[in-house]
Amino acid sequence: MKDLLLHSMAEFRDLIVELLEVAGARTILEIGAEHGGTTRFLADFCTRKDGQLITIEPSPGPELLAWIDRTPQVHHVPEHSLDVIDTISGVDAWLINGDHNYYTVFNELAAADVIARRDGKPLLVILHDVGWPCSRRDMYDVPERIPREFRQPYSFNARVMLDDPGHHIDRGFRPPRNSAVALRAGGPRNGVLTAIEDFISLSEDDDRTLLYAHVPAIFGLGILFDSNAPWADVMAEVVSPFHDNPLLERMERDRLHHYQLATDRTSNALRH
Repeated sequence: MKDLLLHSMAEFRDLIVELLEVAGARTILEIGAEHGGTTRFLADFCTRKDGQLITIEPSPGPELLAWIDRTPQVHHVPEHSLDVIDTISGVDAWLINGDHNYYTVFNELAAADVIARRDGKPLLVILHDVGWPCSRRDMYDVPERIPREFRQPYSFNARVMLDDPGHHIDRGFRPPRNSAVALRAGGPRNGVLTAIEDFISLSEDDDRTLLYAHVPAIFGLGILFDSNAPWADVMAEVVSPFHDNPLLERMERDRLHHYQLATDRTSNALRH
């Protein structure tokens, strides 16, 4: 069933490449390579720009590792992002698609912001899974890495459904990476979009404003950037047609609804 569902950040490759072009990015950091779909087109971009891709992925597959070994533009860091992110420098654009929970994403954004300010670079962060189900519901690849006070009650067996803040066991959607799922959606310190909103509200000052565009398709793409960047006006023009686009939102909801129906039918057939 998973093959029926578009879920990769790589589906946004055309838009992402355009954003990187607008920003004049040459050094790119990717958090969460998974199977390398996004990593590969980012590496192609860096090759064209004589740049570098830094990818942070603690558990890459053997095929991805073999490809990285053959690709000099890619520097792989086999660690968890929050353990190493403060050692990075010179990043022009950040892509965040790792552990989809409030604590991790908020702290990745905070660290990226500190590094960007230190290096005198405008902040540009592109994030995946900012829409349902991760927008307001934490998911944990390794729950024990999240401090207890930031960790929602969770289960590795939980399934989630559209318009239902609770959870189910025998029906509904399971995350592609089989992560642990928070038992309830909503509330403080819960979800990727909540982390983005809190970061924006806590990080703005008199000298700058952070702009955020939300693309409501394929589990949601978020683009966060500094309004003072020399390329900010052009970036805003590029993302404006996609931001909270009602047609994309309806199409996304429709595809998720029908995927949920299909998985429920499969689950019922297996039980009988």
